[in-house]
Amino acid sequence: MIHELRIYEGAAGKLPALNKRFETITLKLWEKHGIRQAGFWTAEIGTSNELIYLLEWESLAERDEKWTAFQADPEWIQKRAETEVEGPLVARLHNSILRPTSYSSVK
Repeated sequence: MIHELRIYEGAAGKLPALNKRFETITLKLWEKHGIRQAGFWTAEIGTSNELIYLLEWESLAERDEKWTAFQADPEWIQKRAETEVEGPLVARLHNSILRPTSYSSVK
């Protein structure tokens, strides 16, 4: 099992819209494509315009297959464009693929 850590820096004033898009659009499409989330967070203390989440993957091959299919999904392309008609919701993305250590409680 590997995890993908994604941190989205919201565009100015757009974090509420980004959260809404995940809640009402993105998660349903992820379910359709078999993408599994391990959790979502915003900072209680720290940078206030970030959305942080983890995805679970069996392998890099699974990630490549499912993420590519999701990104090419016509419904996602349409809905993303609709939610970004007044500009992008994300200013910057930080992405890491994480492999657990032998002593990690998360495997």
